[in-house]
Order: sequence, then C-alpha cells, then structure tokens
Amino acid sequence: MLLGGLPTRWRLFSLLFLLSFLSYLMRQNIHVAGEFMMPELGISEIEMGWIYAAFIWGYALFQLPGGVFGKRFGPRAALTSVGAFWVLTTGLTGWLPGQIFTSGAGIIGSLLVVRFLVGVVHAPIYPIQASVVEQWFPVGHWALPNAISSTGLTLGAALAQPLVAFTMVYWGWRTSFYLFIPFGIVLFWLWWRYATDNPADHPAMSPEELARIQAGREQLTPNVGVGAWRQLIRNRDTLLLTCAYFAENFIFYLFFTWFFHYLVTQLGFSILETGFLASLPWLCGAVMASAGGYICDTLCARLGPRLGCRIPAITGLLSAGIFLYAGLYASSPYSAVILLSLCFASTQLTEGAYWSAQTYIAGPYTAPACGVMNTGGNLAGIVVAPLMPYLAGHVGWATALSSGTVMAVLGATLWLFIRADRPFMPASD
Repeated sequence: MLLGGLPTRWRLFSLLFLLSFLSYLMRQNIHVAGEFMMPELGISEIEMGWIYAAFIWGYALFQLPGGVFGKRFGPRAALTSVGAFWVLTTGLTGWLPGQIFTSGAGIIGSLLVVRFLVGVVHAPIYPIQASVVEQWFPVGHWALPNAISSTGLTLGAALAQPLVAFTMVYWGWRTSFYLFIPFGIVLFWLWWRYATDNPADHPAMSPEELARIQAGREQLTPNVGVGAWRQLIRNRDTLLLTCAYFAENFIFYLFFTWFFHYLVTQLGFSILETGFLASLPWLCGAVMASAGGYICDTLCARLGPRLGCRIPAITGLLSAGIFLYAGLYASSPYSAVILLSLCFASTQLTEGAYWSAQTYIAGPYTAPACGVMNTGGNLAGIVVAPLMPYLAGHVGWATALSSGTVMAVLGATLWLFIRADRPFMPASD
C-alpha cells in the first residue's frame, strides 16, 4: 500500500508521520491567522495570549488521560476516534467567532472553549505514537522514529506559516481553518484501514521482521496490567524527564505562540514576508530532529541509554540557550532570524533523546509515561502564551523571550540526574 519497499513497521509509521504533520497544520494556523483575527474581532495581545493558552491547557491536561486511553483501547481505534474531533474543532475555530458569537465576550469565550477542545483532542497523538514506536520497532531503535515524528510536526508548522499567511491575505483568515479538513478525513480513513494494534496481527508482517522487533524484550519493563500506569507518577526518572521537558518546551512555545508576532511587530517584516521567514526555524528543526534521533540511537548502541540519551539532550539545550540570547540581541533582523532558527533547531536535536529515554524506562507503559512527560512539556506553553506579552509590556520583547536561555540551562542540568538505563518495575495490579 504505502512505501512498498520498506519494512512493514516503517510503512505503518509513515502514516503516523503524516498525522504528526497534520496535527501541526491544524494547531499552528491560529498563530498566523491571529494577526488578522485580533484587529477584525477586537482582541488584544493579552486576550489572544489567553486564547493561545487555552489550547495548551487542554493539550497539557489530557496528555496522561490520552496516553491511558491509547493503552486501553489501542492505537488504531484511539487515533481514529480523536481524528473525527480534530476535523470538527478545527472547523469550529473558523466558524464560531464573529459569525455565531458576535459580542466581545462571546467571541473570546467561544475561542477559549474551542481552542481548549482542540487541545484535548490533539493530546493523545504523541503518547500513543510513542507506544506504537515501542511496540513496533526493535529495542534500542526508538529515538529515530520518534525524532522523525518531530520532523513531521516541524514540517507541518513550517508549511502552516506561508500557506496560512497566503490564504488569509487572499481569501480571509477563516478559510485557513477549513483548508486542511479534507486532508484530515482522508488520512484518518487510511489509518483505520491500514493499522493494527499488534505487529503480529498485521497481514504484511514477515516472520523475520517480527522476530527482530521482539528480540531482547525480556529485560524491559514487564507488562503487569493497564492499571500499573498509576505507579509511573512516582517514578523518579519519569518525573525528572517531565521537569526537563518543561524546560525544553518553554523555548519551543516561544516559537509556537509568539514568533510570528515578534517578526511582524518587533523586527518589522510584512505579513507575507513573515509567512516565509517564520517557517525557517521549523525547517531547520525538521532536519535536526531526525539527525538528533539518529545520533541518539547510535550513541545508545555504543555507550548505553544513560549517556546515549544524555549527550544529545544536554548539547541541544545548551546550544539553544546560546542561540536564543544571541538572536534576540542581533544587530540586523535577518541575522536575528538565522540565529533564532538555529536556536529552535537545537531544541529539536533533543527530541529523540527525551522520547527514547522515556521508552527505555517505561516499556509497555510508554503511552501513559510519555503522557506524564508531555504534560510537563506542555505546562510550559500554559506559562509562555500569556506570560510573554505581559513581560514584554514591562521589560520589552527581547528581555521577555530571553527567559528561555535560563530554562535551557536548567533543563541541561536536570539531564545530569536522569537514568534512562533504569527500567520502571511496576508491582502487579
């Protein structure tokens, strides 16, 4: 069916890659469309910050429930069911404000509710995807597919910037929310038709590939029942990863929420020019995410998961902090864009290490464990979205955004204490 020359696991994963790509097309569009929505709907920067944060609240709070949902019902049914709501909530974002709800309070209230629901229904994808990687890929080969998924999300965000900018300039910002709905319907239909929860159940799975996938799993975390996920909340390394992921995502959300606005209002670029320049960090991140996954898997094979995950994570975080500070105080707008793009690329270098480390620790509980970790990561967005315009109003945008450098150093420090070589050992249900 798809990519016929590849092993079955990679053919299945190609659909997950496209779902990751679609997820960021559907969630990133508002950060571009917001430049037209704010003046047309009478929304201030502070109010738009809370609307951006509403998505992140839903996304963060439902990471763990989304992971448990995927563990209980399986990736095939879980992702298909949330896909229907991806399509619905994306359409409502363009339809409700200013048409169904026309008062100031109604517009803001409807956007807050809809964006919260967008976050809720998108929350399960990465915990579930991580569990698919754990189950479908050989032991120690988890960082690369997880990192390629990050490449999918960054490419989705990169395409969203110019595509949404072009669409809203010529056809209005509402059209930018309807644009991706047919793609979503087709893609989730393909997922339902092709996916199976267990590699052994897939009709295209060969005995040789299945044997490779199942080799070496006797030393991993045992599967003692669905309810054992509750013990992960007390696992030391899972909690450390959660805190470190908060630090990395603090920088990620600077780009996700306010980078487009920063280029327009602080660096003076036009909407269309910004649409292309704002895609540069995401394109750089797409390259570095896959490179980081390959580096992490290679280092884990040579040095073990403890150092194999730690080295790319610390390197990426410290580099991100340096490039962020340099970019915010660069002498020219174009130099700033280049340096800030390198900052974002450095954050993506770490992605494979985070998800691979959690997979080494959690084994068959990867979905809820990554849900815990991603909850911490997305709590950063809840802080960043409303905090940045508030700080900018008092100390300026450059100083406000440079807080990400402090978080980068904190995240790198936490990685010195994370042990990816210690599997989680749950007690029986």
